[in-house]
Amino acid sequence: MDKQTYMISQLTTLTGIPSPTGMTRKITDYLLAELTRLGFKPQRTPKGTVMCCLGGSGHPLVLSAHVDALGAMVRSILPNGCLRYTQIGGYNDNAIENETVRIHTREGKVYTGTVQSVHTSSHVWGDITAEKRDDRSLQIVVDEMTWSKAETEALGIRPGDFISLDPRTVVTPSGFIKSRHLDDKASSAVLLTLARKVAEGRVTLGRQTTVVFTVYEEVGHGASPLYKMDIDDLVAVDMGCVGDDLACKENMVSICAKDSSGPSDYALTTRLINAAKAAGVDYAVDVYPSYSSDMDVALRSGIDAAHCVIGSGVYASHGYERTHMNGVIGTLKLIEEYIG
Repeated sequence: MDKQTYMISQLTTLTGIPSPTGMTRKITDYLLAELTRLGFKPQRTPKGTVMCCLGGSGHPLVLSAHVDALGAMVRSILPNGCLRYTQIGGYNDNAIENETVRIHTREGKVYTGTVQSVHTSSHVWGDITAEKRDDRSLQIVVDEMTWSKAETEALGIRPGDFISLDPRTVVTPSGFIKSRHLDDKASSAVLLTLARKVAEGRVTLGRQTTVVFTVYEEVGHGASPLYKMDIDDLVAVDMGCVGDDLACKENMVSICAKDSSGPSDYALTTRLINAAKAAGVDYAVDVYPSYSSDMDVALRSGIDAAHCVIGSGVYASHGYERTHMNGVIGTLKLIEEYIG
């Protein structure tokens, strides 16, 4: 299996495992099993973060990605049997209208449903297109015979149950990858592919290299356990922003010079730019106006390390996202050049 086939297989597997922030045990079980199968000795912290040293010595480098995803939670059961939700992570409610979902009960039952407008039919309510979308104007219609609060409760659904958004992962013949949760399961697939190539002896590590998969990034404290580690460089392998005056496109690798928390480390950013040039990667250096990542959280938790963010360009981030194989493979090539 070549790197592209393996990477797409891992990306599809990861997007297919429901993992809204706070409900990530299943996906970290998968990471532990896959990294162990490759011959490594990964560990899971009490918080759920998966850490795996790939080998090498000196000048410790951490490559981080996150496997928690945007989602929701049952806030209450409405009188009509539908569900009011509360967001997990930050997104525009317009981006989930008409999305299919799964409701995960504490007893292990899973039900499907759809995010619908409370006034969904123009034949009934007339023109409601201007109505603001939020957790009052949208509701989750459960795909069961329920039209009352009591009937939904009889299914075992309760406030606090997790709701995952269906990924709808598609790879087009032209190389585009469309899916929810490419932020950050695309980069997580990149790091798994890197681990596989190291295990097979196809990548030589020029320094101690550890991959870290965090599970609370979407709510702002994913990389906080990194303060315990000895780190010279931290590269958050996340996603590149696409749009407005940004140079990055989906088929490129983005190197973040500054996000909403401040500038990346100058020297590390320059080294990554030079590595991209040396690897022949199509890249862009951009400033993200409204963006934070595990890099920012790790810095606030107290790490003393050079830091930067890279990743393939992702269009419609925090919605139904799109990237391209060239951007994802380019991210891997950049990392290989840098660590070699």
